[in-house]
Amino acid sequence: MQCDGLVAVVTGGGSGIGNACVRAFLAAGARVGVLDLDVSELPADPRVRAVRADVADRQSLTAALASVAEAFGGIDILVNNAAISAVGTVEQNDDEQWSRVLDVNVSGVARTSAVALPYLRRSPSAAIVNISSIAATTGLPKRALYSASKGAVHALTLAMAADLVTEGVRVNCVAPGTVDTPWVARLLAGAADPTAEKRQLAARQPTGRLVTADEVAAAVVYLASPATGSVTGTSLAVDGGMSGLRLPAPVPPAPAAPGSGA
Repeated sequence: MQCDGLVAVVTGGGSGIGNACVRAFLAAGARVGVLDLDVSELPADPRVRAVRADVADRQSLTAALASVAEAFGGIDILVNNAAISAVGTVEQNDDEQWSRVLDVNVSGVARTSAVALPYLRRSPSAAIVNISSIAATTGLPKRALYSASKGAVHALTLAMAADLVTEGVRVNCVAPGTVDTPWVARLLAGAADPTAEKRQLAARQPTGRLVTADEVAAAVVYLASPATGSVTGTSLAVDGGMSGLRLPAPVPPAPAAPGSGA
């Protein structure tokens, strides 16, 4: 999946999945605009334009995207990756949390896309890839707010794809399972037993391990590449089979027969 000569913009590209996307696009031949609240750790590279931006602030997005477009001559691909987490049931997240998470995770996707569209419409290879989650379609415990936000991203992806298909702008999303990133590491750090909690997260995916950020990034580049020009309105699961597989539970060993000496 090559993106030679194209310009991709990745929100939240300073770490985790976003940073893996930046590296994957560079490997595919693209130049990359990285938008994040902290871009200080990104290495200097003439193929990368790192700009501090907040997806909750339209003014900062407008300035950041203009900076990338000026530096590289346009924008062809937008990856809406920036998001924040939330843990809890509907009783445990307060109104302020609901407002903040939905503003970043959902309105942030719409806001960034709206600012980027004037540039994307000029590209013959325009594509938007949103980062959703397995939580959009699978009920997970204590993820009410986060799941609601990612369910909205899934629905928004389909609506955007319908609105933009006649303008030559493809819109898809990737739905990762639990990904081994610094974000997940921070969540695990708050658990009573982080090691046991990580084993439990890995075990709920049929592959028996966490998804890697590079695997998610490969799916993003696949959907953004001109080679998939007929793919739009699609959610691609990268979840170790979690959304589609129902494996039988392990069968416990039979009890030893009386008098067997076992």
